[in-house]
Amino acid sequence: MLVWARTDGKNRGCAQPNLTASWVKSVNSMGWKFIPIYVGAQPPCQNSPNPERLTTSAAGSLGASDATDAVAKASALGMKADSPIFLDMEPYDITDKACNDAVLTYVRAFTKTLRAKTYRSGFYGFTSSSAQAIATATDRTDLPGNLWYALWDKQYTTTTDWPWGATQYTDHSYGHQYMVNSKETHGGYTITVDQDAWDRPVAIIG
Repeated sequence: MLVWARTDGKNRGCAQPNLTASWVKSVNSMGWKFIPIYVGAQPPCQNSPNPERLTTSAAGSLGASDATDAVAKASALGMKADSPIFLDMEPYDITDKACNDAVLTYVRAFTKTLRAKTYRSGFYGFTSSSAQAIATATDRTDLPGNLWYALWDKQYTTTTDWPWGATQYTDHSYGHQYMVNSKETHGGYTITVDQDAWDRPVAIIG
């Protein structure tokens, strides 16, 4: 059983006043596992109203400062060192070289800073754009060690629809968001959830 935890980031889509350390501890004790997500700066070429955008000149420094913030927020929720933090990068035009280079600079700085603070690096993105940019980058230096790909094909798998070759992200480093906005009813309450197949780390709660 998995729970997404959008730890913070200026581009987080909604407030989460109930996301507290005590709530995380309580839900974890019920057997639920947490996936920390940080919605950081978004690409300069992206068509969206997100308030925090990358620039080529500041991509590296912003990636490092956002990672520092992500670790602080995760730690405050009781998510200990060696937990993964997944950087959420929404779709953008990866054929725009200047834009894509800025994104990779930002991601590398974010990843390097996470690792220096002994948290695991993860990345959430789309197989048609942001995840593809990470998976196919020629220079693998300081790229995330875990890749969570959005491919809404309704297939519960982390392997058979993986599009980039069997030698990448091995050793339980995959996650697959295969369906979104699914209605489920539990205890008389109907909620809207996303569905994921998971074969990668989850947060360590302490």
